[in-house]
Amino acid sequence: MSFQPKPGDEFLIHGEKYVVGQHPAAPGIAYAQTGRQGTVYKLVPQNGQEYEAKALKVFFPKFRVPAMVYQSEQMEKYSEISGLQVCKRDVLTPERNGKLISEHGDLLYSVLMPWVDGISWFDIICDKKQLTTEESVILASSLASIGSAMEQRGIAHCDLSAPNVLVPFFSEVERPEGAAAVELVDVEQLYSPKMDRPDALLAGSAGYAAHRIVNSGLWSSYADRFAGAVILAEMLGFSDPEIVNRTYGESFFDQRELQTSSERYRKLQQSLESRFGSKIAELFGRAWHSQDLSSCPTFGEWLVAISTIDLNAVPVQNSSEEDYSAGVEDTRSVEASAATIIPEDKSSNVSSPVDEPALTNAAHSVTDKEQQDRLLQEASVKESKGELNAALDLYKSALLLEKSGTALHVEIAAAIRQIEDALPTETDEPKNSRFSKFRSRKAVIAGAAVLLIGIIAIPGMHTLAEQAETKQLEAQRLAELEKQEQAKKAEEAAKLAEENKKKQEAELALKQAEEEKARLAAEKERAAQQAKYDKQAKYEAYLAQVEAKQKAKEKAALQEKYDKQAKYEAYLAQLEQKKARQAEAETTAAKEAAAKAEAAKQAQAKAAAAAAAEQAAQKAAAEKAAKEKAALKQKRAQNVKQLIAYYNLAYNAQQGRKIEAAREHANNFMDLYNQDAEYFAGVGKVGQRKTHIYKFIRNRSYKLPDI
Repeated sequence: MSFQPKPGDEFLIHGEKYVVGQHPAAPGIAYAQTGRQGTVYKLVPQNGQEYEAKALKVFFPKFRVPAMVYQSEQMEKYSEISGLQVCKRDVLTPERNGKLISEHGDLLYSVLMPWVDGISWFDIICDKKQLTTEESVILASSLASIGSAMEQRGIAHCDLSAPNVLVPFFSEVERPEGAAAVELVDVEQLYSPKMDRPDALLAGSAGYAAHRIVNSGLWSSYADRFAGAVILAEMLGFSDPEIVNRTYGESFFDQRELQTSSERYRKLQQSLESRFGSKIAELFGRAWHSQDLSSCPTFGEWLVAISTIDLNAVPVQNSSEEDYSAGVEDTRSVEASAATIIPEDKSSNVSSPVDEPALTNAAHSVTDKEQQDRLLQEASVKESKGELNAALDLYKSALLLEKSGTALHVEIAAAIRQIEDALPTETDEPKNSRFSKFRSRKAVIAGAAVLLIGIIAIPGMHTLAEQAETKQLEAQRLAELEKQEQAKKAEEAAKLAEENKKKQEAELALKQAEEEKARLAAEKERAAQQAKYDKQAKYEAYLAQVEAKQKAKEKAALQEKYDKQAKYEAYLAQLEQKKARQAEAETTAAKEAAAKAEAAKQAQAKAAAAAAAEQAAQKAAAEKAAKEKAALKQKRAQNVKQLIAYYNLAYNAQQGRKIEAAREHANNFMDLYNQDAEYFAGVGKVGQRKTHIYKFIRNRSYKLPDI
């Protein structure tokens, strides 16, 4: 039978007595949490504080490996790192815990470690719990500090995700001084140069695994960098209500959105920049656009950037979208100003390109030129392939790395505006078409003006009438040119609209294919999980069968012992009768005396038999009374549990405003209580519950307390 302890069950482990804790939200159920590798139970020391509780992790059969002993010994030294106290582990082995394992076979190679109180980051995301700015910075700083300390020792968690990041910072349980605000759990996949590679590697968790390595196992010193960057961005972003409301589900990002130009990424990036500065946004952008894990920012870089955040300078509410729009308008204003001071080529009436030395100087002033060059190069490639959304995101990331007002800043801003104008809008005519139309008309009119000035400047060539006719012909030619230009632009706009339509249809088809692929993968995962559950059920059934056979064997051995004892007692009785007959046949003279003696002996025997019969009857009566007492005790114990259950049902029904159901449970409580009221009145808080139930029956509006 599988290991299923109940609240209050006691276990003696390494000389310390522990009691199974009760789940705070489910009375009568053990405090347990099930993960991918096993179930963790809370054990409270019988003589100790609440914060000294232990976690007993019972692994599924697949993960019960003897190497767990060596692995835990190697992890011991990492428990000194703040936030890794679960590395202080004790493995239950046959040599040290044979008796306990013989009683509960599932405890083989289970692990005893410190219990970490508090909710997980997973719970915060699912509940959409908004944090204050100070709370966000504290949590992010704590996680970055843990990651930095691990990187300095060359180790990595290898399954960093929201469920494995606990937040004791929000726990109501008293914590020791200096305790970390964040704790990491589920460290069985921990990477260390001194540890053996696990047989089964995890590929990361949905919402936190970089898509380029999601199908391969994670086990290296760089394994935590991408997932850590996502969680740090989430922690900082959850002080922004707009970011909280955009949460996908059990993580902020959908797995399919990772490292893509998604709306959630852009909003989070803008929020981080507007609230915490460009350095934080740059680190997140580097991780998001990284080609491999080693090129992601280190936790040390994150820790330095977070430590420089000025809480007084962080805005109370997020206005990243408006700030960013204003920033783009400012950039365009700078661009316009720069264009006015650049001389025009009078032969073409178009602005000359930006001076090359100015562009070179601006590029060399960037703090991270290589990163910016790479982003610009990738953006150019995306733009040439027609992937305008991806190119737009890359250009915006590069813009963040350039100082405002420089020539390169103006050029990147112009590229952003050009792509935004090229993207399809709700109107039939794109913005860039209207802009080009305006420029073309200006060029044609300016050219005509130059031509007219040249004609007028030649003395004696024409008369005033000829000049008027020439002007009229030129005006007609200009009108025809403008008409042709409009037709050409309309044709180009229609062609662009058709290309955008085809591109959208292709993107929709690709998205549908990806969704179908994800659905098939989910079905496959569910089937594998069901097979795993079936296998576990078969194993539990096998254990139950083995246990039943063992009990039957013990019962048969005990019955055989009783049979042998009865035979031996019968033999002794026969031997006694034989001796009596031999004594009776010794002498004729002694026969009468023997007869008398025998009569006396028989009388004594009868008296003894009567006494024995009476003693047996008394013993039987005592055993019957004991059985009846035990049965009564068991029944009373069951009735006490049933009374508590009726009270809880009545309380829950009243809380759910199901008054009739609550009254029915209350009546059931009173019926059962009145069967043995004298006994129930002195058991625990049953009498107290009876008082509240009685008041509720008499008064429907009476509120039952939570006992």
